[in-house]
Amino acid sequence: MTEQRTSPHDLPDVTGLTIGILGGTGDQGKGLARRFALAGHRVLIGSRKADRAQEAADDLGADLPVSGAENAVAARESDVVVVAVPWDGHRATLESVRAELAGKIVVDCVNPLAFEKGKGMYALPVEEGSAAQQAAAILPDSRVVAAFHHVSAVLLLDPAVDAIDLDVLVLGDDRAATDTVQALAARIPGVRGIWGGRLHNAHQVEAFTANLISINRRYKAHAGLRVTDV
Repeated sequence: MTEQRTSPHDLPDVTGLTIGILGGTGDQGKGLARRFALAGHRVLIGSRKADRAQEAADDLGADLPVSGAENAVAARESDVVVVAVPWDGHRATLESVRAELAGKIVVDCVNPLAFEKGKGMYALPVEEGSAAQQAAAILPDSRVVAAFHHVSAVLLLDPAVDAIDLDVLVLGDDRAATDTVQALAARIPGVRGIWGGRLHNAHQVEAFTANLISINRRYKAHAGLRVTDV
């Protein structure tokens, strides 16, 4: 019998979950892989080529439970899968592993952004409304959650940073899935997972990344978000 939770802060136990990172060869994906592995999770870094994925895993150190594999293998063998690929490869990557992701929680942290000289970063329009909604449309048999958009890859990878002062906004239509992702966020010291609404609000969270990049460039910082009075 599943224990009933009565508080939004009362989250499930996620210890023992295996986490796949599609796009784990990039800094964001590699940083999340490192932090989840430090928290004791087995992590599978996925890439189109297994050797590139294993190279990224090796970069994180032999003492961490991280290994590399092709995207399909990482997706199939993981309990929760994080999508951290570049925006221009988002659709193709998800279409290639649709079957392997069926029934799984898929955490999309992709930000559809572009850069224009003299104007800086800006959000791109997405036909489905957001990258997360595009993922949901491509993966109708998966439980898609949007999260981890505003976590600095620099801080995630920095061995001198023990805790990250940050709230992760978690959005989705499946409350059990968002509870799980909130609990996974809290596995990173200093981080809280905060429910941020339904998936159709993900475009606001993705687009805000452009503002946050501008803030960090102006102030030479690695700023994130904190939600007050929660």
